Amino acid sequence: MKHNFRNWPVLLVLFIFSLPLLIMLTFLVVDTFTTKVPGTLVPNAFTLHHFRFLWTDLDDGRWGIYGVTLNTFIFAASTAAVVTAISVMAGYALSRLSFPARGFFLGSLIVLHAFPTVTLIIAIFLILQILGLYNTLIGVIIVKTALELPFGIWVMKGFYDTVPWEIEMAGVQDGASRFTVWWKLILPQVQPGLMAILIFSFLSGWSEFVLPMVLNPGTDAQVLSTYLATLLLDTNANSDFNLISAVGLFYALPVVIIYLIFQNKLMNIYGGGTKG
Repeated sequence: MKHNFRNWPVLLVLFIFSLPLLIMLTFLVVDTFTTKVPGTLVPNAFTLHHFRFLWTDLDDGRWGIYGVTLNTFIFAASTAAVVTAISVMAGYALSRLSFPARGFFLGSLIVLHAFPTVTLIIAIFLILQILGLYNTLIGVIIVKTALELPFGIWVMKGFYDTVPWEIEMAGVQDGASRFTVWWKLILPQVQPGLMAILIFSFLSGWSEFVLPMVLNPGTDAQVLSTYLATLLLDTNANSDFNLISAVGLFYALPVVIIYLIFQNKLMNIYGGGTKG
């Protein structure tokens, strides 16, 4: 009780700074389910009309929301899976193996991660055009994966560095192969890092806007971020703010669900291994 009482000033300050965000989120949810008289803030009726995009196309020729959502899921899930798989293996190699130019490679990872995406967009655009991957979902997935890999590899290397060598050596002395030791003894020790890379890569792909907008401007493989941007620019829909709020809530809902499911793992991510 005393501990909680001592923390109340900190909690109060955090609440005050979070209050504008809480107010915006509250209005977002209220506006999507109600109607209001113009010029007032108090809703006067409950409605589901703002969610009409769930059962009807908003425009002829535009993909339905479910096709766009599927594209977004494929984009985010593919990025997360590839980034996690490569980071898990590359991080182990950088942590445990000694090879030429290892230090240079580690430094290059930080340099690559420091480059803003916008500064590379013209070069990426030209490369995708040459490869014939411009305006395709697979092209955007490849680019997003490449940009996320430096951070993922560096984080996984840090987690591997905290795992004691004794655990690995004990498995090798017992006759297990290097792969078996890595799979059964080392990976369980770095599971928090693996989960962190998987979740953050998925969320980064889900919220990505610049790459799909520039590298995949067509509607054949549209994602939710560009769908919402197109809706904002549509002269027939940009005055319907409640509709836009409903699409935004639909776009944000999976992120909230993921956080609620994995909040314990996200809060318990640590940088230490189990001592052998």
